[in-house]
Amino acid sequence: MTAVTVGAETRPGSRAVAKYVRSSAYKAREVLDLVRGKSYSEAREILTFSERRISDTIAKCLDSAVANAEHNDELDGDELFVAACYADEGPTLKRWRPRARGRATRIRKRTCHITVVVARYTDEELADFDARMALKGTGRRTSAAETRRRRVAASRERDASRAEDHDHDEDDIEAPDDAEAEAEAVSEAEAVSEADDSDAVSEADQAEAESEEDEKES
Repeated sequence: MTAVTVGAETRPGSRAVAKYVRSSAYKAREVLDLVRGKSYSEAREILTFSERRISDTIAKCLDSAVANAEHNDELDGDELFVAACYADEGPTLKRWRPRARGRATRIRKRTCHITVVVARYTDEELADFDARMALKGTGRRTSAAETRRRRVAASRERDASRAEDHDHDEDDIEAPDDAEAEAEAVSEAEAVSEADDSDAVSEADQAEAESEEDEKES
């Protein structure tokens, strides 16, 4: 596992940094205090249901740190916890707002740099954790990578089913055209047969009329 320096201390772990976040460090620290020392699943759940807007950015930073641990150090996301998290102040953007009597008030738009460090539980802590989950009747949750793989597979299945439904719709649209063409062909054949019958009837009537005229002349 890679070594990460937190303050003056060097500890094993993987980290992710979100720089120039458009929020004050004070607001970020209030949320970071909630997830410090928590397991990845617990921290992710806390951030998901937090009402602070900065929670979304911290959740993305946490997911990035876990992804780095899984990809670079080949660790399981279920065995990770938030070893350290802190927010440093970034540059402040100065703006001005017009006020009465030609005065102006300064507006300070704060920024911060958020750092999240995740590390693996020890084997003893993992055994303890599994024992407590067994007593509760639940197990450890699936890792973030497994969750992402399932989500991607589900989205691909939805896309495939939509494509199949689209093909079926096109077949249904083409089918009435074929039926109409067949109906038109049948109607044309009936019209031709009726015309032939009418011609045959007219020829028979003409032949009878000629025979009657011959009998009268004779």
